Amino acid sequence: MRLQDKVIAITGSGSGLGREAALLFASEGARIVTSDVVPGRAQAVAQAIVDAGGEATSVEADVREEADMKTLVDTTVATFGRIDVMWGNAGIPEPGFGMQPLNESNLSDWNYIFAVNVTGLYLAWKHAAKWMIDSGRTGTLLATTSAAAFTAYPGFPMYTASKAAANGLVRAASLEFGKHGIRAIGFAPTHGMSVNFALPPDAEVLGKSYEQMSPWNPDNRAMPLRLDRPPTLRDNANVALFLASDESAYMSGQTLHSADGGQFARTSIIFPTDLGQSDDITAGAIPDELRKNIDR
Repeated sequence: MRLQDKVIAITGSGSGLGREAALLFASEGARIVTSDVVPGRAQAVAQAIVDAGGEATSVEADVREEADMKTLVDTTVATFGRIDVMWGNAGIPEPGFGMQPLNESNLSDWNYIFAVNVTGLYLAWKHAAKWMIDSGRTGTLLATTSAAAFTAYPGFPMYTASKAAANGLVRAASLEFGKHGIRAIGFAPTHGMSVNFALPPDAEVLGKSYEQMSPWNPDNRAMPLRLDRPPTLRDNANVALFLASDESAYMSGQTLHSADGGQFARTSIIFPTDLGQSDDITAGAIPDELRKNIDR
């Protein structure tokens, strides 16, 4: 088993990717501590692991609260004797799931998003690293960042900024803790299970629909993917499994694009042929309204 006897704590593991990964990790021999802010969620996942023959416990915790993150580490150590991997997975997008221009946003939303996506990661890692260093043990600090940290999505300015900050913490922690045998690594899941984050900012200018601009539409040459489906939770959980395992033991200080299906291999330039226009690539082949966006 790829994670035999590893002790792994995961924030935000009551649903979504965190839940999927917790179940997968347990099936590979890990002992899991689930954590979630929503009452009952983490406990339900831990119980599912136990029912399947694995070892798990749960902690109801808010990543914004330092006392809760210390309790998560303390509970992990008290239950399983140590902590090998702390995965800061909890995260939130803009209210209403985005589409909020920066000039129409408010400071309270900004503070809330950064409190969860950045401060929460910092607190989880701080207390896990402190225990590892004080105990003379090596370990792994894992972070869920986002593809948004590398290429901004329209309507998600605060989320994008917070995930870029998380990438910075990955690099800084790697430099600080490497001498202790502690590695810090991030991975940037791409999404497609329920929402298309890849809608280009020029969609409205081009008069194209959500479906037409989807990178999983084989007729969309402006945003081609080489795979014929969006990513699943398991696709991304498999990447996290690799990063939590000894297979990635010499990786640190970087953030991997996770299960993107080729999304980041594409060019961001939209060519005239992608717009269904003439193959003659001349100035006149690009609509004036689109050219404004290209030239700026």
